[in-house]
Amino acid sequence: MSESQLECQGLPCPQPVLKCKEFIETKAPAKLSVVVDNEAAKENISRFMATQGYDAVIEAKGDEFIVTGIKNDCPACEEMSEVEIADVGKHKVLVFIASDVIGTGDDELGGKLMYNLLLTLKEMGSDLWRIVMVNGGVKLAVPDSPCMEELQKLEKAGASILVCGTCLEHFGLTASRGVGDVTNMLDIVTSFQLATKTIRI
Repeated sequence: MSESQLECQGLPCPQPVLKCKEFIETKAPAKLSVVVDNEAAKENISRFMATQGYDAVIEAKGDEFIVTGIKNDCPACEEMSEVEIADVGKHKVLVFIASDVIGTGDDELGGKLMYNLLLTLKEMGSDLWRIVMVNGGVKLAVPDSPCMEELQKLEKAGASILVCGTCLEHFGLTASRGVGDVTNMLDIVTSFQLATKTIRI
């Protein structure tokens, strides 16, 4: 079994994932280990490996994480491809949230408006495809946020929720995330590409 290792310590998001992506696309290793030094990169790498047909195992060594992926037959990838095929032509709305409030002038009012928006997003029905949260928007994804319950309901109803790992780390909220998947800029750019409509808040 061919085995390779990538050293990605100290690299800002999304460089670890981009390096992993490039290596897999050009070398197609049967086994690949990626060394990173933060929680967000660990989550992003392991999730990306899963989409590429690798079973990922995470080992913590001091301040570093070694994410090792072993190539499999990836029935989940086949299922995902079938879902993507079924989604062709389907209206997919992406809601991009870059703050925990709406508008400027009064943050208390802005927080109430954000809550009301998330409460009302369910009216989109199956058109609501994905919610991406960056910068101050990630503060909505922690347990003490008044919006947490509404986000959990949207996720349970089928909306994909992506929360920026770099932003969580910046605000010291990585361990507090209570909804959605940790994401990176590659996922976010791809989401813009796949969405049929983007709403920026």
